[in-house]
Amino acid sequence: MRTIGLLGGMSWVSSAEYYRLLNERTSDVLGTPHSARCVLYSVDFADIERMQADGRWDEAAAVLGDAARAVQSAGAELLVLCTNTMHKVADEIQAAIDIPLLHLADVTARAVLDAGITRVGLLGTAYTMEQDYYRTRVERHGLDVLVPGADDRATVHRSIFDELVNGTISDASRRSYQQIIAGLAEAGAEGVILGCTEIELLIGRSDSPLPTFPTTRLHVDAAVAAALDEHVGTGQS
Repeated sequence: MRTIGLLGGMSWVSSAEYYRLLNERTSDVLGTPHSARCVLYSVDFADIERMQADGRWDEAAAVLGDAARAVQSAGAELLVLCTNTMHKVADEIQAAIDIPLLHLADVTARAVLDAGITRVGLLGTAYTMEQDYYRTRVERHGLDVLVPGADDRATVHRSIFDELVNGTISDASRRSYQQIIAGLAEAGAEGVILGCTEIELLIGRSDSPLPTFPTTRLHVDAAVAAALDEHVGTGQS
C-alpha cells in the first residue's frame, strides 16, 4: 500500500473524520488489523479562514503548497486535500509537488454518474456553491449542477462556520438542511452532493429525500483504491 498524504486542518473536525474513515476503509479492504499508511499535515484553520474571507486565495495556495511539499517530504506517495473549499487552489497545490493529488470533485462526479444521475444539487460553503471552480469541475463530467437560492446558501454557509467546524451538531440546522434539499428536489435535482466535509456529520442518508453523495467517504474510498493500485493516476483532466 502506498503512503497517503492527508493535507488537513480545514477544519480539524473533518480531518479527524478523514483519518477515521481512511483507516476503517483500509481495514475493510485488507482485513483486520490493517490500517492505512498515511501522514497528516494539519494547518491552522484560523489562518486559512481569514484568507478565504479576504479573497487572498494566492496566499492560501502558497501556504498549502508549502504544506503539501512537507507531506511529500514525509513520505507520501499521493495527496488527499481534506477540504472541498480549498480545491479552489488544487491546481496550484499540484504544481508544488511531484506526487499526484486526488481531486475531490472528479471523485464525486464519477460517483454521481455511477448512480445514474445527471442533475445533482450541491451544498457547501458559499465559496463552493457560488464560485465556479468546483461546479465547473463537476460539470466537466457531463453533470448539471444546481445550488440553492441566496437565503438558503447563507444558511448552509453560516451553519458550517458557526457550528460544524466546531463539532456542534444542531437539530434545527438539520431540519433547515432537509428543507433546502427538498427545495433542490423540487427544482429537479436527482441527488445532492454534500460538498463540505463537515456536512456529513449532520446529514446522513435517512435525513435526505434525495440520494446523498458524501464527499469525504467517496474521497477516502478513492484514496485507498489509488494507494493499492500503482497504475491509478490523479483523475485530473
